Amino acid sequence: PQQGPLDITTEFGRLYVKPNEICVIPQGIRFSVALEGPSRGYILEVYDGHFRLPDLGPIGANGLANPRDFLTPTAHFEDRSVDGYRIVSKFQGALFVATQNHSPFDVVGWHGNYVPYKYDLARFMVINSVSFDHCDPSIFTVLTCPSNRPGTAIADFVVFPPRWSVQEHTFRPPYYHRNCMSEFMGLIFGRYEAKEGGFLPGGASLHSMMTPHGPDHRCFEGASNAELKPERIADGTQAFMFESSLSMAVTRWGEETCQKLDARYYECWQALEKHFHL
Repeated sequence: PQQGPLDITTEFGRLYVKPNEICVIPQGIRFSVALEGPSRGYILEVYDGHFRLPDLGPIGANGLANPRDFLTPTAHFEDRSVDGYRIVSKFQGALFVATQNHSPFDVVGWHGNYVPYKYDLARFMVINSVSFDHCDPSIFTVLTCPSNRPGTAIADFVVFPPRWSVQEHTFRPPYYHRNCMSEFMGLIFGRYEAKEGGFLPGGASLHSMMTPHGPDHRCFEGASNAELKPERIADGTQAFMFESSLSMAVTRWGEETCQKLDARYYECWQALEKHFHL
């Protein structure tokens, strides 16, 4: 959720999910979502594999999202008779509806580890450079759903929390690049450092694989001329990224009906100048 908490009921119990928290519901688990008022947010659905913690490698035993901070529901059941209770299921990309006369949440207990869970993004332990260079955003990975190709993922969920920036002799913001992954950026609150002007909470940007992108002109000029002293960045901000080795498409609703598409987005780079000196 980006605005408004979610009161989620599942067959395993209930989860109360506030903005800056995430909830993961594995395939096949029945759930319902109740709202307390206006609400919006971001949803990512994967069709191949499951989310898990990334391999930490040289980081060692602790760092990034620690297992102890993920919360699962306490068993809870609902013994309620309801005429015409509607169960909506998704199958082969289509939605189907069945009716029954009792609540689907009449499960008294559960065991095992195939369960829904939530996580507070404020508990993410940031790993960062303390010498030089801008690290690959993989160091900000909360959860990953790996693909069959090493080094790529069906989906990565990445966050950019408040942190210290101390690199020397370095362009600190994200560098200009293109890669073999599609990048969907979102903003829960605050201002995103690489594009402060036009990237608002609740909005999103999509850079498809091999599409060049990077900081806007204002960010480039500021970071190129700033004194490189230790500074706090992203305070009061929570940006995130869905990254995938698969292509993503904008829906017709998003492209035409919503009328919020920024057709002049490319202009944020037009003022960039050449800096070759012969």
